[in-house]
Amino acid sequence: MIGGRPDRAERRGGIGPWLVVIVVALLPAAGLLVLARWADGQADAVGGEPAPEPPAAAAADPEPALPTGILSIRRLPTIISRAISIGDLRERAQPFLASLNARSCAAISVDGVDVGTHNPELAVIPASNQKLVVAAVALAELGDDFTYETTAVAGSEPVDGVVDGDLYLVGGGDPLLSSAWYPTSNLERNPVINPTSLDDLADQVAADGVRRIRGSVLGDGSRYDDELFAPGWGTGVAGLEGGPYDALLVNDSRVLGDELKANDPAEGAAREFQRMLVERGVQVTGAPGTGVAPADAAVLGSVSSAPLTDVITEMLTSSDNNTAELLVKEIGLSAAGEGTRPAGLEAMRVALDEAGINVSEIVLADGSGLSLDNRLTCAALLGILQDDELAGPIAAGLAVAGETGTLSDAFVDHELAGRLLGKTGTLNNPPFNEDPPAVKALAGYVPVDGGGAEEFVLILNGPTISDQSEYRPVWEQLAAVLATYPSGPTPAELGPR
Repeated sequence: MIGGRPDRAERRGGIGPWLVVIVVALLPAAGLLVLARWADGQADAVGGEPAPEPPAAAAADPEPALPTGILSIRRLPTIISRAISIGDLRERAQPFLASLNARSCAAISVDGVDVGTHNPELAVIPASNQKLVVAAVALAELGDDFTYETTAVAGSEPVDGVVDGDLYLVGGGDPLLSSAWYPTSNLERNPVINPTSLDDLADQVAADGVRRIRGSVLGDGSRYDDELFAPGWGTGVAGLEGGPYDALLVNDSRVLGDELKANDPAEGAAREFQRMLVERGVQVTGAPGTGVAPADAAVLGSVSSAPLTDVITEMLTSSDNNTAELLVKEIGLSAAGEGTRPAGLEAMRVALDEAGINVSEIVLADGSGLSLDNRLTCAALLGILQDDELAGPIAAGLAVAGETGTLSDAFVDHELAGRLLGKTGTLNNPPFNEDPPAVKALAGYVPVDGGGAEEFVLILNGPTISDQSEYRPVWEQLAAVLATYPSGPTPAELGPR
């Protein structure tokens, strides 16, 4: 798959034949064990060799033996119970899957073993489930320990605390660069949870002895292109749900004291950074603006973001649209040397294709899923969720039902509260009686006690499906199905002791 693991097709084919092989292999061994114990008993009964004297007590207590022996039949019920539970889940899933409309898709599996599907290869509008593709390819392309770096530089080293010329704030693509006031400002529906501190960078410049800048503070967003919004976004989306974004983005393009977002994120970042420097006693001669730092500039300070896994958590838990769009550009820069949306999307498409996912009907128009032009299949998303190498960091980044992020108000009093991990997706559809349809999506995992997980994808497309009265009953039906697994004892209860 995308993470580089072998194809899991064998696992999806079922475990029945393997179960038979295991049973057949264990029976002779179990028979020999029983025969040996019978023979020992017979020898004692007919007066065999006298039992040896008990050994002297050891200096230290020996390690306790495993209560469950290697050849114990107790090690077999876990496999049998799992097979039966998957069969039960398959039966319970079928009526639910059959009830979905023709424009929607769904897919369910357990540890990569297919349970049931509805239109798995139908290309539907995914909304924010698009971010799962971004997360998967970013982890594979950039690595889970990748970090962004933002620097403050000048044309020459300060002399006696004076920067003779402009100071540049150079963006490294960090979508979470924030002033201290921003995460608690309530300006965004879901506040930043893993911020990179711009205050720390301002502190470094002041601590370096800089007291005057004979020039301006200029924002440099040249790492990526100048596209600030993705095309294909519906009415009322640009500037509200996502964008403007750039390689230099501070507070999602907000400046303290300004009610409106900056039209140019790099210019807004320069204004915010100059404000912070002045607060720290640094005099700035010129007005803030934008510019490209010289290649041989002197570094006055730098700050690094949290690792990529935390950035992905931000994107998935809070459904952060700017983070998704900037990750696409970073993927493009890494894969093709171009920090552009088209380059990143092409790298994502290639990664899916190389992973064996059918991309013939897939359309990747942006990273956030805000574009009405995106098309994904439930089969593609399920393949990502089933990938062993990606499952850990993706699952760790998802919202938790009834507790965090975009699922904090869903399944609150349900038995899956605190267990179901999911990525939501929503697109409304004004006017409702015209295409494209509205979207409500949910995909993720339900971990199983003792190991393993259910993987699921549900993407609903329909005229008014984003209305709670329509999608909530469908979500509840899906949750009711998922909650029935395992139908017998859990692997934790049946495992060896």
